[in-house]
Amino acid sequence: MHWIAPSEKDDASGTLEKRLWDAADQFRANSGLKSQEYSAPVLGLIFLRFAEVRFVAQRAKLETPSPVASRHPLPSDGRGTEGAGAVGRRRGNRANDPTAYHATGVLYLPAEARFDYLLNLPEAENVGAKVNAAMRDIEKHNPQLAGVLPKTYNLFTSTLLKELLKKVSEIPASMDYDAFGRIYEYFLGEFARTEGQKGGEFYTPASIVRLIVEILEPYHGRVLDPACGSGGMFVQSARFVAEHKKNPAAELSIHGHERVGETMRLCRMNLAIHGLEGDIREAITYYEDPHDATGRFDFVLANPPFNVNAVDKERLKDSVGPGRRFPFGLPRTDNANYLWIQLFYSALNQKGRAGFVMANSASDARASEMEIRKKLIEARAVDVMVAVGPNLFYTVTLPCTLWFLDKGKAKLPPSPQPSPNGGRYSDTVLFVDARHIFRQIDRAHRDWTPAQIGFLANVVRLYRGDALDFTLGGDEARAKLEEVFRGAHAPSRVVDRAPAVNPGRSARARDAAPKAGALPIQYRDVPGLCKAATLKEIEAQGWSLNPGRYVGVAAGEAVSDEDFKEQLETLNEELETLNAQARELELAIAGNVIKLLE
Repeated sequence: MHWIAPSEKDDASGTLEKRLWDAADQFRANSGLKSQEYSAPVLGLIFLRFAEVRFVAQRAKLETPSPVASRHPLPSDGRGTEGAGAVGRRRGNRANDPTAYHATGVLYLPAEARFDYLLNLPEAENVGAKVNAAMRDIEKHNPQLAGVLPKTYNLFTSTLLKELLKKVSEIPASMDYDAFGRIYEYFLGEFARTEGQKGGEFYTPASIVRLIVEILEPYHGRVLDPACGSGGMFVQSARFVAEHKKNPAAELSIHGHERVGETMRLCRMNLAIHGLEGDIREAITYYEDPHDATGRFDFVLANPPFNVNAVDKERLKDSVGPGRRFPFGLPRTDNANYLWIQLFYSALNQKGRAGFVMANSASDARASEMEIRKKLIEARAVDVMVAVGPNLFYTVTLPCTLWFLDKGKAKLPPSPQPSPNGGRYSDTVLFVDARHIFRQIDRAHRDWTPAQIGFLANVVRLYRGDALDFTLGGDEARAKLEEVFRGAHAPSRVVDRAPAVNPGRSARARDAAPKAGALPIQYRDVPGLCKAATLKEIEAQGWSLNPGRYVGVAAGEAVSDEDFKEQLETLNEELETLNAQARELELAIAGNVIKLLE
């Protein structure tokens, strides 16, 4: 299926985020600093501006005497207790009490750590030293930020810092908190783009994350990202909850870890700027399990590094086996993809769902990796596979695949024989080909529009038999769904096939989107877009989870040059893997022969 949305590049050129970025990037170009030296300090200034807006609003409330106090100024009621006037004065005195801010989720800012104080410093001052001191002071009064804020402002000249402070001050104090979050995320994305491969270590494009969240539907529960980068998965999960009229801070318990300390600090700032808190730790996920994750989480979301080699498997042997971190065994190949996949699976509780990004090669990998994939499929845990086209990531042009696991799916009935009717069962997997659904941002980058994300997510909801939800995508997503699935009519509304698996989740979905309703259509396989394949069909394909093997091509569509290139790249990756395995076997055989001849 082809759906290429028109670019909105020109429409976005006047946004505040872009104007701020263009100015900040111009300053960087004239500073001689590298992007990685510049990014964290600039994000720190945006964070400080946001923190001050919230601080000032809370301080105004604390300094305002209550109406009762102004009408009754007596210090005592004559019985030895405080009168209303004393209460009012005590309330005013709390304007300098950090606990009065922390109680409402607001950071306390000492006088010399406030944005306006730094903005009005004369250039003759050592502005970098003052900003560093401000960051240290904020951490001192807000322990949850200990060791998080950047303190490298001494790298900047006072003139450059003053220019940056002036530019960041253009963010209106009247902007809502979500708008500050969007600015922070915009800067994260732009820094990722300018830093190239290094940027991919901390940022996943928002449209990819949004689709993962829409398919997982994390309404409530414990959320884990064991490769959390700058925290985009958490932020989008919280946004999903907020859009469905719930309080993310009350509904989600956020946990994550990240290998790079600087990136972990970006994540904690990102959470704070969105009014969230989480247990985020620095750890190397292969070897460390700081949250004792096995079987404990409702949702796992991640974009791990692809095709990592040189993982020390000797250190993992005690974590292999049922009920452990690597329940299906260790792959023999020098590639960590199937280590990550098992870590995501093992962290889920019995009703847990996972959504993550993975290299295309993992869907077809052979030998020991295929054996692990077979066990995962036979466990009935693989729910949905989505093929993603090239250029949706800043760092690599290659396509990738989104994997979705659901441990609760195993409790569904098996598909009816002799052939299934296209719905969701314990022994089916939905394959979606989204490679030709995108919006072209510029020559080298693509994304998905809200309508495209809403459409893809509702294809999955149709397959699952869940209530449809057009909170994201609205009428455009609804119209496209009707157009594509027209002719596959349901008798009245979409039927929930699996109420016994997690009735609470289905009920929450319906309650959260009461206006969405269900269209008078039901799921069916659509050539070129989606196919619900049975385990027998998957076994016939060598346990492949590559959507292209199942979805096919729509009538009248030819295989494009892009598709041919992707197929050739996939085959080349497989050939390289087989060559590497052949070399390993060759060395093993040679070693054995030498031992026999000794």
